Amino acid sequence: MTALLLAEPEPAMRGFLERQLRSDGFDVLAYPSPSAVPRTAAPDVLVLGDADALDRMHVPDCAVIVLGHSGDAVRALELADDYVARPFVYEELLARIHAVLRRRPPRSDVVDVPPIRIDRRARRVLVHGRDIQVSRKELELLAKLASDPDRVFTREQLLRDVWDYRHFAPTRTVESHASRLRRKFADAGLDGWIVNAWGVGYKLRPTPGA
Repeated sequence: MTALLLAEPEPAMRGFLERQLRSDGFDVLAYPSPSAVPRTAAPDVLVLGDADALDRMHVPDCAVIVLGHSGDAVRALELADDYVARPFVYEELLARIHAVLRRRPPRSDVVDVPPIRIDRRARRVLVHGRDIQVSRKELELLAKLASDPDRVFTREQLLRDVWDYRHFAPTRTVESHASRLRRKFADAGLDGWIVNAWGVGYKLRPTPGA
């Protein structure tokens, strides 16, 4: 059974979601606020009713969906796996939960592309054995590129698989995340990785001898 942690401040909504999610087969733990969530919690998915809490609380290593208000979307999508705007239809939330769970890698997955190690369960990235601080979406982008490090992934593929875009509007999301990763790698002594194939997309490691 999938463990779902619900942190929702509105009592009526919290009760409704708890009942519905239980009836749909989730093992639900519900809390009135993010601060009430124990640090030892280890759910498969967290449904968070307060976007501001992403900066304040210890977010478990799990898929995170934010139930937000107008103006929360951009910030929530930078830090979480998905965002659902209030008011919402329960069936949409349920579909989003199933979608983020399908996209999440197994918790034990460790990807090695020497000298890079990506531990997706621990949300750690090491370069030459040194910890590199990355955001949730930076880690997901890096893991996608590392899944086939010499392949060029198109921007459309990355937007679809990392950010769950289905309709492609103009955005610099991929470029900004890739640029930040490139700078962090360069600072760690790994210059030239996160290769921009101009007009196409990105791959992880440079071509030998290039």
